[in-house]
Amino acid sequence: MFAIIESGGKQYKVELGTKAQVEKLPMDKKGSVVFDKVLLKSDGKKVEVGTPYIDGASIEAKALGEGREKKKIVFRYHSKTRYRKKKGHRQPYSEVEISKI
Repeated sequence: MFAIIESGGKQYKVELGTKAQVEKLPMDKKGSVVFDKVLLKSDGKKVEVGTPYIDGASIEAKALGEGREKKKIVFRYHSKTRYRKKKGHRQPYSEVEISKI
């Protein structure tokens, strides 16, 4: 059984018990997250496709923690004008484990 969810403007394929790194989410005190934007749900035989979301479907996940990705270098360069700009960016993420589909 798997599902495709939308979180933070991105789509993720999730299965029961898998870990996923999604865009940083506000966490509650219990450390659980509910994804209600389910685009597709499949149990191996039956496939449900939403238009754009499946009504009444939700995915529950347990929050494992937060972190930041590896640094990405942003470099701007204009030839013949001595223009060089270098900066780095680390995108924050939340790690979740899917507990119920």
